[in-house]
Amino acid sequence: MTFSSLSPVDRAFLAIESRASGPRIAAVGRAIGLAGVVLPLFLIGLLKFTQFELEALRPLITATPWLSWLYSVFGETGTTALLGVVEIVTAALLVLSIRSPRAGIIGGALAALTFATTVSIMLAVPIWEDVIGGFPWINATGQFLLKDIALLGLSLAVFGDSLTRLRIASTRN
Repeated sequence: MTFSSLSPVDRAFLAIESRASGPRIAAVGRAIGLAGVVLPLFLIGLLKFTQFELEALRPLITATPWLSWLYSVFGETGTTALLGVVEIVTAALLVLSIRSPRAGIIGGALAALTFATTVSIMLAVPIWEDVIGGFPWINATGQFLLKDIALLGLSLAVFGDSLTRLRIASTRN
């Protein structure tokens, strides 16, 4: 297929690609995606050490059978502190994943577990706004939790990319 046989839209796309290569754009996207996972984990992890976050999490944790046991084992303060430590450590490992595939494997797995857990809360608490007709109108809790689906996907991408990088590095040695 020659350039002249391409549609005008395809020619326009190729003109963009000639100025900023696909791999370069993808690398920028990966960096932004990583920052989009690290920043919420770190900042919300810090927030876990406040009374504000303890109170915000209470209805979510108590309404979720697979999480509510944490309160009986660690108490409310201990549970939120544990979550905060895990989130901050995970954020640090994800930053280190840029240079270390091992950090990426551990950080990606911890982040995926964290976001899979928060996404699962949507199965236990109401996320549809009944006042305006329910589904598909999502309430504030649903809005808060729904974004974690994307963060789960990015975490799995870091995990998978890190596994690949470690395998490639091990075959070079």
